[in-house]
Amino acid sequence: MSPEARLVEVRKHVLKQNDVVARALRTRFHGAGVFVVSLVSSPGSGKTAFLEKILTQLRARYRVAALVGDLATENDAARLARSQAPVKQIITGTLCHLEAAMVQNAVEEQKWNLGELDFLFIENVGNLVCPSSYDLGENLRTVLLSVTEGEDKPLKYPTIFNSADVAIITKSDLAEAVEFDREAALRNIQAVRPGMRVFQLSAKTGVGLDEYLEFLAERLAELRATATV
Repeated sequence: MSPEARLVEVRKHVLKQNDVVARALRTRFHGAGVFVVSLVSSPGSGKTAFLEKILTQLRARYRVAALVGDLATENDAARLARSQAPVKQIITGTLCHLEAAMVQNAVEEQKWNLGELDFLFIENVGNLVCPSSYDLGENLRTVLLSVTEGEDKPLKYPTIFNSADVAIITKSDLAEAVEFDREAALRNIQAVRPGMRVFQLSAKTGVGLDEYLEFLAERLAELRATATV
């Protein structure tokens, strides 16, 4: 077997093992009635600022927690802890993405009672390539695109947009300053993933956050309804 063929076989095995763990996690999460949201984006998209705001606002009505992945440092976890929600940092080292086993290990290490949570957020490593291949057992994968990144991001990274359930355009308060073309961005998203729901918001000003929070509440209600059937 050539080195290239061997690499393909190893990758297939890794992905298969990840899917096995992800399916077990999804069953576990569903049984506990916790709605799991993963966030993927490029570095600097405003993902952590967005999640801090979401955690802070949701805590008024729901029980929330977060796992945050990064190559090194616990800076993001420290920032998210300001929301007063339980937060666990996952250091990936050389890996540019989270894997289902990392999520499983983090939940077990924290000894969280999933039945006492309404929402669990998973912030992936800043990367629009690797995370697209790894199921984390989440209910909802959200891809973030900031107005400072340009309208063609969906066209450059179609796989991550195809594997996501919803898209969020962040830093909308800066759209005019950076001459962001919203209509072009929306067209590009729909060209890659027709019918994808898109939210436009600003973590700084709070514009658009209520719509996304209402969407999450609806999805949690749907999950709880199916869990009791």
